[in-house]
Order: sequence, then structure tokens, then C-alpha cells
Amino acid sequence: MITTDIVIVGAGPVGLFAIFEAGLLKMRCHLIDYLPQIGGQLSEIYPKKPIYDIPGYPSVLAQELIDNLVKQAEPFKPGFTLGERIESLEKRGEQDFVLTTNMGTRVEAKVVVIAGGLGCFEPRKPDVSGLEKFENGKGVNYMILDPEKYRNQKMVIAGGGDSALDWAIFLSDVCSELTVVHRSESFRGAPDSVAKVMRLVEEGKLNLKLNTTITSVHGDNMLETVELIHSKTLEKSTLKTDYLIPLFGLSPKLGPIENWGLNLDKNAIEVTTEDYGTNVSGIYAIGDINTYKNKLKLILCGFHEAAIMSHSAYKYINPGVKYTMKYTTVQGVNEF
Repeated sequence: MITTDIVIVGAGPVGLFAIFEAGLLKMRCHLIDYLPQIGGQLSEIYPKKPIYDIPGYPSVLAQELIDNLVKQAEPFKPGFTLGERIESLEKRGEQDFVLTTNMGTRVEAKVVVIAGGLGCFEPRKPDVSGLEKFENGKGVNYMILDPEKYRNQKMVIAGGGDSALDWAIFLSDVCSELTVVHRSESFRGAPDSVAKVMRLVEEGKLNLKLNTTITSVHGDNMLETVELIHSKTLEKSTLKTDYLIPLFGLSPKLGPIENWGLNLDKNAIEVTTEDYGTNVSGIYAIGDINTYKNKLKLILCGFHEAAIMSHSAYKYINPGVKYTMKYTTVQGVNEF
């Protein structure tokens, strides 16, 4: 079991800045995120999008901001569990929480901070018969966490966006046989990526099926075949494969957080502006996932919330201990 002072649910910009603020108060953090990389929406959806409202940066690219936040947090040695979703939260005694992920990872902490942005990003699943039977390690995956897992394997990627194209390019040298299935005859991804995919098709390193959708998947204990249909000719076909990766984007949902006994307003967590605490003692919510009167969904507001939350969390973890705030210009940043 992983033990820490604060467990932060969400590794986006606000969660990353909370590491720094908590670290100044000598509290150690561990972050859990369902996405396979640090950065939340900024890294997953628009890494090259410029952001204009971060103080001190007239303009900064989303991924550059994430990289800087990671560097800023490094002195405080945070832990990360990525590509896993929290399935349950249990409160033990007055101050201890235990969170368990879908992969069985358990994290014990005195404070829980929910910094999940718009929520837990869950994959958009296509309407394919039999899909759920082969989830959870049986051949159907919605994210690629370890490309080496697919070395010398047969794979089908479904989708036509940047993620599908980028992974197709990368995995063309990894898989023994790779097929991209796309329901349209044109791609939504970057023109350069489209050109690379077409070149791989010409070189025989990639199979491409356009105007085609997957209708069903089959196999005994593991995925074995996918059934296809051409949208114009209605011709049906079967592909043998070891893995199917549907890449149709992600949609935000609260997920299991809905069952934690928190006061909710639609898909947001209600907090007090005193310290951004929830109705459950020891659980805070910061960033876009919380709601209160006059809430502004801005990264810089999330940074403010992270700072206020950290000081409240310190008092919660250390009741009766007096703390005098000192500016970083005075005390500097001391590593753990």
C-alpha cells in the first residue's frame, strides 16, 4: 500500500500546482489519474494550444505550462499512479482515507484532494456488439499504456483522429499486423499525419479500411476476430486480431466520485470558499471540478484554490500545531 499525506485525484495543472503548495508546508503528495500521462486536458486534448491568462506569461503553450509545473513540483518528490481510475474510497477512523483503483493499487492518505478538471475522462465507446466481453485485459483496450505489450501482435485501431493516426504511425513498427478502420473516407487528424499513414499503406506496413465500421467482436476467452461492414457497398468481412483499440476520444464524467457522499450540483462538487473543502471532512475539491457562487473555471483560479486548500489541509493533518506562513522569497524552496 502507498502511504502519503495528501492523495490528489487528477494530474492536470491545478493538481500539479497543489504539489508545490503542499510541499512548501512539508506535506507529501501522491497523484492518481486515469489518463496515461501527466497533464490532464492540456496534454491529452490541446498540448499545443496557447494560453494567455497565466500571470507572468503573455502566452504559453499548454504542454509547456505542464512541463514547468512538473519541474516546479520536482523538489517535493511526488508519487504518481497513471492510467488507473479510483474505484472506491474508504474512510478509516478520524483522519485516514484508503483509495483503491481499478488495477488494485491502494493509497492511504490523511487528506483527499479532488482536482479532476471536468471529471474522470472515460473513453467514448463505439456501438459494437460484444465489446464489453473483451475489456479488462482480454483484447479490447481504450488507451495504449505500454506499446511493447503489442509487439509482434495483430492489432486493429478504430478511429480517424490525431490519436488514432499517431498511434498507427508509431505501432506500424511494433505490431506484426496493423489495420486502421475508419468510418469515413477522410481523416480528422493533422495533414502531415495523414500523409505518413498513407505512405505506410503504400509500403505495406499498414492496412487501411475506409468507409468501414466494426459491427461486432468475437472470441472465446480472448478477442479473436472483428466483424466489419463497408458503409457504401454493405460488404461484410472478418479480421483476425489479438487487440482492438477504439480511439474515439474521451468524455468527462464524475465516475465513482458520485458515490463518495459529496454534495453535488450537476457534475460539479460543492465546496466552501473558506478553504474549498467539501461536506466530508478531509476531502477538498479544487479546479474546474468544484462549484461555488461566482465560480470562474480558469486555471489561475484553480491555482489560488490549491494554495488556500493546502493551508487548510495542513491544519487538518496537524491539529493544534501553529504555523507561520513565510514567503518563498524569504524561505526559498527546500527539497524533501
